[in-house]
Amino acid sequence: MRIHVADHPLVAHKLTTLRDERTDSPTFRALTDELVTLLAYEATRDVRVDEVTVRTPVAEAVGTKLARPIPLVVPILRAGLGMLDGMMRLLPTAEVGFLGMVRNEETLQASTYATRMPDDLSGRQVYVLDPMLATGGTLVAAIRELIRRGADDVTAICLLTAPEGVRLMEKELAGTPVTVVTAPIDERLNEHGYIVPGLGDAGDRMYGTAG
Repeated sequence: MRIHVADHPLVAHKLTTLRDERTDSPTFRALTDELVTLLAYEATRDVRVDEVTVRTPVAEAVGTKLARPIPLVVPILRAGLGMLDGMMRLLPTAEVGFLGMVRNEETLQASTYATRMPDDLSGRQVYVLDPMLATGGTLVAAIRELIRRGADDVTAICLLTAPEGVRLMEKELAGTPVTVVTAPIDERLNEHGYIVPGLGDAGDRMYGTAG
């Protein structure tokens, strides 16, 4: 497994406003969209391409196009939905699957409540969208499901990461073709499993708290 921390001043700038408790939901969603596009640029450096020749108005030119099978983008519901547009802006021809997972706030264990993606992902590059890599349980479960379906190259894109989550993923996914692309790795988790200093509950801040 590989971790890539996107160390860029624009990433830090947008993340600072996301952290601010005064940032309202519309601004939070817009900044998440922009930040994901920056992270997606880093995450797709190894996207698979084929060589292709095209004719310009002057001469032939050798270029590239996305290889088949085309990449699959999988947001983890619900907060991952807020990252989808920013990712698709960079990969508009990718296919989209959905994975609904929920974390038990007492045990911190993740369980799956909905899936919508191909049964066979053999040979596919998959990009998983999950704002917070906190305990790591949700991402580990999601990535195991993708690999079980045949995915041979999985990249997780996260806005924030905790060291505890990184350690769990390194332990549970050692030797697997997995990369995590994230903005900064924060200090720690608190007793409730939230990232410190973090930015709170990403889903609640994007969409408001369900009553």
